[in-house]
Amino acid sequence: MIASMTGFAAAALETPQGSLAVELKTVNHRYLEFQTRVPEEIRPLEPAMREAVAARLTRGKVDCRVTFTPATAAQRTLVPDDTALSALGDASRRVLERFPEARPLSVAEVLHWPGVLAEATLSPDRVREDLMRILDRALSELDQTRRREGTKLEQVLRERLARMSELVTEARPLVPGAVKAYQEKLAAKIAEAAASPSDERVHQEIVLYAARIDVDEEIARLGTHISEFLRVMDRGGACGKRLDFLCQELNREANTLGSKSVASEMTRISVELKVLIEQMREHVQNIQ
Repeated sequence: MIASMTGFAAAALETPQGSLAVELKTVNHRYLEFQTRVPEEIRPLEPAMREAVAARLTRGKVDCRVTFTPATAAQRTLVPDDTALSALGDASRRVLERFPEARPLSVAEVLHWPGVLAEATLSPDRVREDLMRILDRALSELDQTRRREGTKLEQVLRERLARMSELVTEARPLVPGAVKAYQEKLAAKIAEAAASPSDERVHQEIVLYAARIDVDEEIARLGTHISEFLRVMDRGGACGKRLDFLCQELNREANTLGSKSVASEMTRISVELKVLIEQMREHVQNIQ
């Protein structure tokens, strides 16, 4: 089974500190490129995330986004920080000594003072296991998405290859017909000129013409490349680069077929082959 390089997946996990979520978006790329957007607190976990992605994907540009939404205050235990309370108390007493008329701080003002209540923060050590778990879930979902897309691409490619095989079959008998038509045309011109060239000379002209328009080798290579294309897809796996190379070879033979064409039917076949190959290349560029 082949896989596309385009896909999207997301996974989330609720923790006592808040909600941790991972989003993965991939597009086609020559190599594997990994980019992250993560909270600065868990930036040290980026190498481990990169290794996890590289173990599952071989090509594509991967955009990974990690978000953390702290739990609401009502869901958390309010435990004031003792150090912050002591510092605030000392500062409050000093102010009251200097300004006796000043109003003491209320409980609400103390609790809202910066640093008194610890905010929900991320710690790499505490979040590592949870983050790697949801990243693995997201990668599994991404893999399924890319494989479903790859199945659709494979179906399109097989349809194009089937049509190309039909065109190659149509092209095979055209060369002998063209040689015969040239022989009849040459004989007619000789008769019209009332000349009597030797049979050897006529035979040489026909042989030279047949050699010039002979496309048996190109037709054979087209058939070989089509068979190899199907074999690579049947094998599956990361085959995008191999299929792209085969598209180049198919296009080379189709171009030669057109350059040697002496019949409108052969030209039509060459043009249609090149259109099909170009369509295939657009899809192959997106295969892992």
